[in-house]
Amino acid sequence: MSIASSSHATVRAVLGSLFHTPEYGSFELLERALLELDDAGFIERVTLPGDAGYDERVAAARAADELDPGSLLELTDGRYGLPGFVDLHVHAPQWPQAGVALDEPLDVWLDQRTFPLEARFSDPFFAHGVSLDLAETFLSRGTTTALYFGSAHLEGSWELARACTEAGQRAVVGKVVMDDPAANHDFYRDASPEQALADTEEFLGRVAGLDRELRAGDPRFAGVYAAVTPRFIPSCTDEVLSGLGKMAAEHGAYIQSHCNEGEWEHGVAPERYGVSDARALADFGLLGPRSVMAHCTYMDEADTELFRETGTAVAHCPISNAYFANSACPVRRMREHGVKIGLGTDVSGGFSPSLYDNIRQAVMASRMLEDGVDALVPIERRGAGRPSRISVAEALYLATKGGAEALSLPVGSFEVGRAFDMQVVDVRRPYADLTGFDVFTEPGDVLARILYLATPDNIRQVWVQGRQVIDRG
Repeated sequence: MSIASSSHATVRAVLGSLFHTPEYGSFELLERALLELDDAGFIERVTLPGDAGYDERVAAARAADELDPGSLLELTDGRYGLPGFVDLHVHAPQWPQAGVALDEPLDVWLDQRTFPLEARFSDPFFAHGVSLDLAETFLSRGTTTALYFGSAHLEGSWELARACTEAGQRAVVGKVVMDDPAANHDFYRDASPEQALADTEEFLGRVAGLDRELRAGDPRFAGVYAAVTPRFIPSCTDEVLSGLGKMAAEHGAYIQSHCNEGEWEHGVAPERYGVSDARALADFGLLGPRSVMAHCTYMDEADTELFRETGTAVAHCPISNAYFANSACPVRRMREHGVKIGLGTDVSGGFSPSLYDNIRQAVMASRMLEDGVDALVPIERRGAGRPSRISVAEALYLATKGGAEALSLPVGSFEVGRAFDMQVVDVRRPYADLTGFDVFTEPGDVLARILYLATPDNIRQVWVQGRQVIDRG
């Protein structure tokens, strides 16, 4: 496996069969499509068999490849392109903890494992090594864009941003704020509200400068952005929450936090402010069109409408919710209300770095929400009492274009004007053959087998904005 650098392969055209979900609720297979890219790695033309000039454009792309080998990527039979995934919720410092202690209660998991681990991000060398490995692992699983929580350390979070650019992954990164001495361990928190705000201000400036510098030197640089990141209301003072809301407005910055994740967090804001978690976040200026809130499983109709009105997006983390949210996210209800939703792994509350696993769990969780899980409860009262299930195509939308909508980024599908982010899936790998003996060969069946059965070995190449960042050969 190899990782992106300025010398890595770039393409100007792609010829092959590509799955994507340009509209929620359905998928599209672009068979033998020719995608042509501009100098910055964005799709400027999509031509399909039967379109005027298709044969001539394919011939021209192949002729150009003879003069400039590698400028045309041609997918052979058995290889399909899928959009790069967008992961809306990752705790980067928790990567060494993935899979550890998930059978423990939340307070034990946090106090004995998570916070001591995150405190190690005070060491920039450790922070950089963990972050680079995580970004490369995510890319190898098809995730080309990620929204990251860093740690409470300025330098450790800065190393996370730098590592993502080295790996070639598009990233939104936040320095976590957790300043309340009554709610956080002395060994791991911001020193004061003033220091938390000052460090966040500096972090926003540093990351913006890094993004400008790298874009100036490389038209295909995928982008690195900063996010204002209060961990959640229970860990922050009112002073810092108010200050972060004002800072985000001044900078036009992304905002990320947790909202209504589980029974415990769900109860803090009503006790502290007399309003819901969502309403309190809004009152501090932390909800808006550039805000992404993780989990949101306890939101009622009023909270859901508040998210729609403010343009706030939800990061649905179905695996993590099964462990710590005490509930299932009502994805279908939120979508019907017009709320933007994407998927998140929530490493390490979610053990898997793969959005494939979360696509699968999103479908399963929606069916469990609709039907209920306790067989001793009468069937008419067991489930959610309303249609709740989603399809695998809808889950793929959440993992791609849904995440793109949440971040207002032109990614997530193979449409003109969007960055060419793609994972190449080979369905004919030894010990990972997804062809199913050529029994179910309709496009929907082919896509379903990929989404339910693909392993990392099936993902042979990954491209970010027209540049190859993963090559398994």
